[in-house]
Amino acid sequence: MPRPIFMLVGDDGPRREALHRDLSRRYEADYEVVSVDSAAAALARLAALAAAGAEVALLIADEHLAGMPAVGFLARAHEQHRLAKRVLLIDRGNWSAAHPAVAAMAVGQIDYHLYVPWQPLERILYPAVSEFLSAWDSAREPTFVAFRIVGPANSPRAHRLRDDLSRISIPYSFLENSSAEGQQLLREHHLEGAQVPVVVYRDGSVLVDPSHTDLMGALGFRPDPGERSCDVAIIGAGPAGLAAAVYAASEGLRTVMVEPELPGGQAGTSSLIRNYLGFPHGLSGGSLTNRAIEQAWLFGASITLGRADGLTAQGPERLVRLAGGGQVAARAVVIATGVTWRRLGVPAVEALVGAGVFYGAAGAEAHAMAGRDVYVIGAGNSAGQAALHLARYAASVTMVVRGPGLSATMSNYLITEISKTANISVRTGTEVAGGQGACNLETLTLREPGSGATETVPAAALFVMIGAEPRTGWLDGWVQRDGQGFILTGRDLDQAGGDPAGRWPLERPPLLLETSMPGVFAAGDIRHRSIKRVASAVGEGATAIQLVHEYLQAVQG
Repeated sequence: MPRPIFMLVGDDGPRREALHRDLSRRYEADYEVVSVDSAAAALARLAALAAAGAEVALLIADEHLAGMPAVGFLARAHEQHRLAKRVLLIDRGNWSAAHPAVAAMAVGQIDYHLYVPWQPLERILYPAVSEFLSAWDSAREPTFVAFRIVGPANSPRAHRLRDDLSRISIPYSFLENSSAEGQQLLREHHLEGAQVPVVVYRDGSVLVDPSHTDLMGALGFRPDPGERSCDVAIIGAGPAGLAAAVYAASEGLRTVMVEPELPGGQAGTSSLIRNYLGFPHGLSGGSLTNRAIEQAWLFGASITLGRADGLTAQGPERLVRLAGGGQVAARAVVIATGVTWRRLGVPAVEALVGAGVFYGAAGAEAHAMAGRDVYVIGAGNSAGQAALHLARYAASVTMVVRGPGLSATMSNYLITEISKTANISVRTGTEVAGGQGACNLETLTLREPGSGATETVPAAALFVMIGAEPRTGWLDGWVQRDGQGFILTGRDLDQAGGDPAGRWPLERPPLLLETSMPGVFAAGDIRHRSIKRVASAVGEGATAIQLVHEYLQAVQG
């Protein structure tokens, strides 16, 4: 089987060949490292490789490339090899905001940069190239799969399974049950006529029409918390909850984290988070989530699947009741259940959820959008990230924005990159009024609220990210919330009036993130007036544990 290719392009022969030598030393067993001395020759070589169906993993261009700007070369090369990661080789030491790499990264013309000099190899070159290759491999069809799913292409159940596995970075393949390959796999496991979808694990074990809990159990997530008594119970495993678990467990608190669906929250669905401190090229929400889960687990946190549906105080303990029975008794609680996407509320569209209509980024569906026309509703960062990710595969991506533009709700770097992406368009002053399709979405009806004018457009998929609704219904009568359901904490609490069941009961003032129930804290997007950023949620999760220590010391005191 031909090896994927690294192509190095530069006029500086000694520098290019030195990089060729260092890369070949580590990667030549699995990749072919090609060195080309001009942009014109490289484009000709790339055209021949594309015609032959060869895979190009990395395109590395020297910033001093003669005959054509290096960024322009990478843009033209990318037209022929869409999955190749574009790397600009730059001299270290120029921190000017006018450096071409800054603008190129901002508008999506390059994916990464690599410094010269790139020594020591084990600390600079090889870790960087491994990062580039990891991103490239994530974008292609997997060569190894842990699970094979057989089911109808437009089944909401099959979509949920694919989405679950994608969000926690488990490689899988999907076969339609009507395909020859799907039928063959069913026969191999004596499952002809079985209820689909069917999931086949690599060890041969089979799950027939599994629930979310069944699949998560196969991945090692227990539905029973095991340890029913702990120092701190953390409800929710988004960035705030995961940060709280890491800091609580690392500081010696017996920690139980309860998550109703999948770790990561909304951030876990993001294809790329570029403004998170310490990751200059960005990282995916799935990568951030998986690193945090492992970190919390290695410090000793217990992670379990379960949905909290009640909270009570019993003396010094706070009792978290779980749906389906059981409870966790804790000396303190951190609520970090985050938010869910607000529903569109259009019946014809809601009827197609999972069959062309998706809430959130739905990274599992990106590959299936190849060559199709898709729509994204939303004007926030999540919608922008989803549009850019989908644009790598789809023929066109249309962002539907009810307001006059993106600037009030989206980070500037995303707006800039969207404006420079040829197959993304933004329709402002527009809303989705309907959707049609027999088995899956086929068309959308768009409406201009001001004039009432409507237009029906072909659409293979709709991704909805139109706002947040807090998951706090289970806290009725126990903690104070604002009119939208977000939890009030600290100085925002109504300490004198309000519902007696949620009134602050102590003489001391509540701590910064403390709710109206002493010893219960809220962190992240669930909290009233929180800053809706991943880094802010992580900071609040860490801060909540410091406040837990203060609370426990005062109680013991």
